[in-house]
Amino acid sequence: MVSPTTLQIETGGGIATLWMNRPERHNAFDETLIRELHDAFVRLDGDATIRVIVLGGRGRSFSAGADLDWMRRAAAYSVDENLRDARALAAMLRAIDRARKPTIARIHGAALGGGTGLACACSIAVASTDASFATTEVKFGIVPATIGPYVVRAIGERNASRYFVTAERFDAHEARRIGMVHDVCAPDELDARTRAIVDSVLAGGPQAQAVAKDLIRSLVHRPIDDVVIEETAQCIAGLRATPEAREGVGAFLDKREPAWRGG
Repeated sequence: MVSPTTLQIETGGGIATLWMNRPERHNAFDETLIRELHDAFVRLDGDATIRVIVLGGRGRSFSAGADLDWMRRAAAYSVDENLRDARALAAMLRAIDRARKPTIARIHGAALGGGTGLACACSIAVASTDASFATTEVKFGIVPATIGPYVVRAIGERNASRYFVTAERFDAHEARRIGMVHDVCAPDELDARTRAIVDSVLAGGPQAQAVAKDLIRSLVHRPIDDVVIEETAQCIAGLRATPEAREGVGAFLDKREPAWRGG
């Protein structure tokens, strides 16, 4: 495997921390970062030793959106060339969103455009009070199309109807209010807060967490009808019969750590 040039990856104790490492460019997207993010998430999601993936950024920003040099190149692209780039970005976001393992966005500084999309594609997002967000695309005569499904899912149609057209920049507290991030803390508490969420993830059964992510997707925008009731009954019944569930219940009754925690 070729080592990534735009990422640093740290692993240990079931945790993979994936750092975007273009601090001089505020971790802005270009073709290489997009490709390497995609490949890293696919590989880490398939690694049986990894339980949770944390995404962060080196330097002063999480990710400030599109790299200006990349944007200049794209301005001269044909429609087919732009489609190729857009599909690569969409595939990267989908790889994050569809990861079977929980993913956590650790956000500080600017999280603009595609950076906002990364925050929304992750399962969980925690931001420091110095973080700022925006869907800036209309300022450049384009729209937040590839990030749109994840941002609208996070903040809803009504909030998107404002921020997609105004491109206003907003802070971490507003991001939490509208559902973009789950937790906000002081900058010097960001690592500890992220670690606390990681520890909560590690306490759960990995198979159950993967199924939980699928369950959420299967229930969105559906009425609670007989079909949904039966599907959820089938889901829990199937899980109760698994070795992981038996271990989890046994560990609780025996007052010990489950096997997935080394108990």
